Amino acid sequence: MLNEASDAGYGRYLEELSIFHDVAKALTSSLNLDSVLQTIMDKISAYFQPDTWSLLMVDEASDELYFAIAVGDAAESLKAVRLKMGEGIAGWVAKHREPLVVPDVYTDPRFAKRIDEMTRWKTRSIICIPLVSKHRALGVVQLINVDMKGFAENEMAILQALADYAAIAIDNARAVEKIQELTITDDCTGLYNARHLYKTLESEVYRSARFGYEFTVLFLDLDHFKTVNDTHGHLVGSRLLNEIGYTIKSNLRLIDYAFRYGGDEFVVLLPQTGKEAALVVARRLRDVFRTGTFLKGDGLNLNIRASMGVATYPEDAKTAHEIIRQADEMMYAVKNTTRDNVSIAQYGILS
Repeated sequence: MLNEASDAGYGRYLEELSIFHDVAKALTSSLNLDSVLQTIMDKISAYFQPDTWSLLMVDEASDELYFAIAVGDAAESLKAVRLKMGEGIAGWVAKHREPLVVPDVYTDPRFAKRIDEMTRWKTRSIICIPLVSKHRALGVVQLINVDMKGFAENEMAILQALADYAAIAIDNARAVEKIQELTITDDCTGLYNARHLYKTLESEVYRSARFGYEFTVLFLDLDHFKTVNDTHGHLVGSRLLNEIGYTIKSNLRLIDYAFRYGGDEFVVLLPQTGKEAALVVARRLRDVFRTGTFLKGDGLNLNIRASMGVATYPEDAKTAHEIIRQADEMMYAVKNTTRDNVSIAQYGILS
């Protein structure tokens, strides 16, 4: 009997070593957050064998938890579920950043019954571990209906260590994301920069050619922007560019892209958009400039206009550089004549 117990203990020890080895390997070999988290959660599931499990992440903007990964029959319905910070056992764990083991959920007033009612799941026990980094809760690992007889201090230590690995993975991924954002974002306006423009355009050309889509590029140049710098100084000019960048982006769809091309020039990419639909956007932006005033907070109430050029793939050009050149030429057709208007490749300036 002793030998059998010893063998079982040794086997469990080897299993634990294997888990940590695989998780460490995933952490060091991949920057893909979803892949690393899936590996960690799969290892947790194999070791603790819950009926079902989930990984909830904290949405800091709304102060809520959402189901980033969920398994089982209820997984699909959980995608739309959000818990307020502090709501339910998972919400309590996220709020207090403390692990919680609840052998019988119906004796715990913190249990959120609405999730079971919605998913028609029968929760008996919950083990929740917070993912914590720099005193902030990033998320929660939740195990449902684990065999509590075999769950002791050693198991809790293993689960906590794996949760720490998950927190490291999330932190690493976010750090990489911030670095990537810095390389593709213009500091002044917060829009994408010219470097990212051509990379995005190349991808859009490939995608549109493959699926037979159109897309349209708008090239904008601010009229008499130099006068603002000469009159009010470059700091005011920079604040104006920032506000204009925000204005452009706020008048686009979520799938559209806005770039600062350089100086006071901007480019808008409208995926899956032909000329007629693109002209609606161009007119809207033109009218926003005509009727709006900028830097009201600084007491300046500046009125700024823009010259715009429009070109569409594949009607006007079939490469990234050519589509930019066509839109740029159209913009200059306006800039060198009327200003404050839109010119369309093959059609000319709007009347």
